[in-house]
Amino acid sequence: MPVFGGWLRNVEDEHMPTDWSYVKQLAQRSEALGYDLTLIAELYLNDIKGTEAASLEAWSTAAALAAVTEQLEIMVAVRPTFHQPALLAKQAANIDLIAPGRLSLNVVSSWWRDEATKYGLHFEQHDDRYARTREWLDVVTNVWKQDHFSYEGKYYQVADNVLQPKPAKAPFLYAGGESEAAKDLISTQCDGYVMHGDSPAQIGARIADMRRRREQKGLPPMKFGVAGYTIVRDNEQDVKKELDRITNVKASAAGYDNYQQWLAGTQLEQQVSLADYSVSNRGLRTGLTGTPAQLQDRIGEFENVGVDFFLLQASPQLEEMERFSEAVIQVLA
Repeated sequence: MPVFGGWLRNVEDEHMPTDWSYVKQLAQRSEALGYDLTLIAELYLNDIKGTEAASLEAWSTAAALAAVTEQLEIMVAVRPTFHQPALLAKQAANIDLIAPGRLSLNVVSSWWRDEATKYGLHFEQHDDRYARTREWLDVVTNVWKQDHFSYEGKYYQVADNVLQPKPAKAPFLYAGGESEAAKDLISTQCDGYVMHGDSPAQIGARIADMRRRREQKGLPPMKFGVAGYTIVRDNEQDVKKELDRITNVKASAAGYDNYQQWLAGTQLEQQVSLADYSVSNRGLRTGLTGTPAQLQDRIGEFENVGVDFFLLQASPQLEEMERFSEAVIQVLA
């Protein structure tokens, strides 16, 4: 869900307004087109279009979308540093009762120092954020399961909690990260692993690693998702033309400082390029650009290494998700 007005750091106006009517239209239309899930990012500042640009708040948007959709899984990003766990668990339970069994969480250990300080929050170092997230997940998952729950940790204390009504179904927990701290936490406490864009070989290696970790811990299999920016055209010349347009880094630099802070606040397995900067979540690395036949083949490569779903980005979103549905989803269904 383009809550930042788009995905492209070099294109100022993607004709994707940051307003309720547009996201409602996208969610409802996506159900008709065969899409299964929408991810609603949580950032209080806009890291794509620049900190002065508009962005939608994740949790109120999620509650509203839950009420106007019927089938769509609503995956909401949540950052433990911004939410007390028992309070967030209560909010999530309420949204799950609006849309039974359709709410999931994407747990994100925050990376943006400026955003935290501008909203009056303490910013912690990388491994400290993951230590906090462990405790946060302990509290959230337990208050969903039982009443009169108490907890004493370094970061959180809960005394005799009662959360009623419980969610219709405990929300599915996704998370992403490439550091050792992230992968250990996710393989222990989450149900799904979501990844930034990369080649099938690299994604397959990450999936194999997470599967080994789960097996060693005696835990059930996970679901695996990958971010990907998609361009579907009838010929390769038109694909290249669109790629050149969106990767022109001279067009705009509004989000570059924010991007540098993200690099400083994360631990990645490899260096990123200016093309990675142009599209959020390393979406171009997935390689979902080409003719319909090329995309169908590429999707098969990801399926073969264990990918269960894609978190697709496109611009402008409404028009391009129509195109992708016709060229790929309806063909492969």
